[in-house]
Amino acid sequence: MRKITAFLTTALISLAGPALASPSGGSGGGEAPSVSTPKYDPAAEYAKGVTALQAGQYGDATRAFKHVTSAAPATAEAWRGLGESTAGEGDWKASKAAYEKAVKLTSDDVAAHAGLGVALAHLKDAKAQGELDWIKAKAQACADTCADAAALKAAADQVQGAMSGAPQASLSDPMIFAGPAAGDAAYSSALGLVNEHRYDEALASLSRAEAVFGPHPDIFTMQGYAWRKKGDLARAEGFYREALAIAPNHRGATEYYGELKVVRGDIAGARTMLAKLETVCTFGCAEAEELRRWIDHGGDPQQP
Repeated sequence: MRKITAFLTTALISLAGPALASPSGGSGGGEAPSVSTPKYDPAAEYAKGVTALQAGQYGDATRAFKHVTSAAPATAEAWRGLGESTAGEGDWKASKAAYEKAVKLTSDDVAAHAGLGVALAHLKDAKAQGELDWIKAKAQACADTCADAAALKAAADQVQGAMSGAPQASLSDPMIFAGPAAGDAAYSSALGLVNEHRYDEALASLSRAEAVFGPHPDIFTMQGYAWRKKGDLARAEGFYREALAIAPNHRGATEYYGELKVVRGDIAGARTMLAKLETVCTFGCAEAEELRRWIDHGGDPQQP
């Protein structure tokens, strides 16, 4: 396996910069609605949502996060943001639905379970106790020694407070407001952890980066890579497809999706990915050469 570097920024200059050129909206020229409907850059909309959420402008945050979840529906952080913004608007039914999506996408996410528990409590739904029990069980297993100890305590307090009618504190993951430098640091850390084959830790670090940047193709690509190395090919494919949905010419995602197809024995599919890379890389690129080696070898060329 070749060492992972910051090669993913060949498609994008910086995680902190614009992820994609913003598509234009409708032309007003009588096009069909499916053509003229405005399309959104999900990373840019996520940033708008975070800014609005931090300012307490919940309606604006809700609109932005809805744009994100429409364009990149597998982004758990966007569903969490939508859960908090709708909670801020007092729409607990919508908040519950958003947090349920977040929990489905990341079943072990403490903040998502806390948000869901709070929403359920405000709706006087007895299932709030189930969320509190889940959080308490995690805290007991943690025994105040794991990295999530403080978050688990805060989550339990939030749900218990909502169940008792106490004033509600912010549900946000603090990382969402940490800023680009912290997000870049989390992403760089993830690359190092991948090189050390510490995939669970890398995925946790990538989640922190995603909390800052939202649906970003570089992050999706590395999440796919880590899940592939963990042996979950279906989950890896989902992340590669998400990356390519918002950045169709992303070289890293295209290469890795091609490698996944080789692993599955889909050589024809891998060759399709290679042909795409050869089109994108007019004068050749390392990603195309690496995928070609995988195809010729019938798998990882570093393996016998």
